[in-house]
Amino acid sequence: MSEANQSFPDEPDDEPAANGASAQVPPHERPGFGAGLAAWRRDVFLALGFFTRLPIPAVSGHLGNAARAFPFAGLIVGLIGALVYFVAMEIGLSGLLAALLAVAATGIVTGALHEDGWADVCDALGARGGVERRLEVLRDSRLGSYGGLALIFSTSIKVAAIANLGAPELVAGALIAAHTLARGVLPLVMARMPLARNNGLAVDAGRPSITAANWSLIIALIIAVVAVAPVAALVALLAALAATWAVAKLAQAKFGGYTGDVLGAVEQVAEMAILVNLITLT
Repeated sequence: MSEANQSFPDEPDDEPAANGASAQVPPHERPGFGAGLAAWRRDVFLALGFFTRLPIPAVSGHLGNAARAFPFAGLIVGLIGALVYFVAMEIGLSGLLAALLAVAATGIVTGALHEDGWADVCDALGARGGVERRLEVLRDSRLGSYGGLALIFSTSIKVAAIANLGAPELVAGALIAAHTLARGVLPLVMARMPLARNNGLAVDAGRPSITAANWSLIIALIIAVVAVAPVAALVALLAALAATWAVAKLAQAKFGGYTGDVLGAVEQVAEMAILVNLITLT
């Protein structure tokens, strides 16, 4: 996530309480069932609307309240990257070029949201001075040398990992698992870490509950199990959690908490860690 210009509409007023329903009404026709489906639809649309540039219908609410749906945004991004890789291989392109196009596609569909945050964090970490100076650099949208190098290395690592996997079916599973889990861990940071400042994107997004953060992780793991098999999914989850812990610890020490940019860095480091670890299992 980045501190780019993002806005969140006000949350809608609470729904009026449903009047008493007859005990004979089938479960799927009860107000609670419909409200639950509507809540999931809202959360998925909120997640897709923020994490991607896809033409998603606008819905009201705070992003933090939709934390359980973050993995679904990763699933869509991973599927798009996998599709681009498959088409590139089918038309006879090399594995390296296909991997580069797949990574480019995921960056385009997300508006390079997380890459921007990753670059900003690396620039801020390289700044001289205390916490306030680093937070000031974090707000600066200009790309510095550290941020530029960070983008080169992260892109190279992802492209090399995908090219190393080779087979389209392996790449598809890896991309889906990586993008899903890398977004599934974000609510853990949002729920458990303090904010680095009292304004900005992370504040506007709101903080998810611990329950929502746990659901995000569970849903991400289920998707990963389907994508790459149980053992590989568990390895990917452990890699994502280790990456999240490392970035969170560094952010706590250097910035005093998390920001939208820090969340972007968490996603990128987790994504790289997952892809690199999945290579060892092929």
